[in-house]
Amino acid sequence: MKDPRYSPVRTSRLGRLATLGQMAGGVATGIMSEGLRRLAQGERPQLSDLILTPANAHKVTEHLSRMRGAAMKLGQMLSLDAGEILPAELQAILAQLRNHAHIMPPAQLEQVMRSAWGTDWRRHVSRFDTHPLAAASIGQVHRATLRSGEEVAVKVQYPGVAASIESDIDNVATLLRISGLLPQRLDITPHLAEAKRQLREEADYLREAAQMQQYRALLSDDPRFLVPQPIEALLTPTVLPMTFMAGTPIETVLLQSAPERDAAATALIELVLKELFDFGLMQTDPNFANYRWQRETCKIVLLDFGATRSLTRPSVDAYRNLLRAGLTGKAAPVHQALVAMGFLTPQQLSKHGRDIDELIGLLQHRLETPMFDFSDRQIIASLRDKATVLIGDRATWGLPSPDGLFIQRKIAGMVLLNMNIQARLPLRSLLERYA
Repeated sequence: MKDPRYSPVRTSRLGRLATLGQMAGGVATGIMSEGLRRLAQGERPQLSDLILTPANAHKVTEHLSRMRGAAMKLGQMLSLDAGEILPAELQAILAQLRNHAHIMPPAQLEQVMRSAWGTDWRRHVSRFDTHPLAAASIGQVHRATLRSGEEVAVKVQYPGVAASIESDIDNVATLLRISGLLPQRLDITPHLAEAKRQLREEADYLREAAQMQQYRALLSDDPRFLVPQPIEALLTPTVLPMTFMAGTPIETVLLQSAPERDAAATALIELVLKELFDFGLMQTDPNFANYRWQRETCKIVLLDFGATRSLTRPSVDAYRNLLRAGLTGKAAPVHQALVAMGFLTPQQLSKHGRDIDELIGLLQHRLETPMFDFSDRQIIASLRDKATVLIGDRATWGLPSPDGLFIQRKIAGMVLLNMNIQARLPLRSLLERYA
């Protein structure tokens, strides 16, 4: 039976704009319908309440999954939420974007492979599974066997993705502005420019292969991790073959014993800390699909190094300063560090100082415990309740540097993953090593 997710990637700028237009039109219709319903019930809903509904989330997810590329990538970023800031039902819908893109029909896949490996491209393989193992925002992954007998995973980039990055991001940014979800006064120009730059790098598979090799070297003495080996002889800018490494979704660690869960979580947290403070290099995409679990070996397979970026010294120093401030047990040093990094504005401190202090106090209190329990949803609910006023006061919002946003995206993703696998670990002692 034909997979219902088969749909050709639209490569023209007008075609992709039309898809976004259809999405916007569907959301607008949903807003009007939901608005009329709530008005009839005597409510006076805010625009953001009408936009963030399950029906609209379904529309957005379906259209972005069909588009793929930079537009879907931005949607994936929104999905990395613990279900506490976004309503749980919306987060569950958006989470489908993480590894459930539509896939190229066989005919389009054939065109891409011919362009990369030549018209006789199948001479390199004895088997090539046309249906992909996974499909994401930039490309899809196929299992194959080389003529040598080696099992490989072949990452194939969607056609036109690199050329559509500029227009996709500009179009999505326009929709965000029109929707009112972003305050008009926020200048996101440098962040959009950095997003475009990073996505152009993600679309360069030659660069990703080099980053993969660098991580293999950096982690060569850490037996907890496995990193594939790129097959250099068949590598092209749009096709990345690599050694195949079996594994199950990282979330399956939840099915293992508590010691195994905690060991895996510790490994992931230590990796983030090493990336930030030792390597000066970070894979900034925490999409869960980029991590696999090998039950037999208790190893974590690391995949997808396209979003790897070198970290600037000011960013690393700022995070170390924040880490040290957090470990003091006092709120004032944390205020100073967060304002310096742009995560907190003086206006927020002035208007919501008590709520901010309570948020900081909650986290510092939990850090004092021997084992930080990521399975305790109560602390997340408490943080959500305290943060509600801050999130709602959009007039005081600020933005950190683009570098800070990408780093924070990785940290937030690892926190969410550890919550999902219900880990417990000595977080304070891990952090103190880098203070």
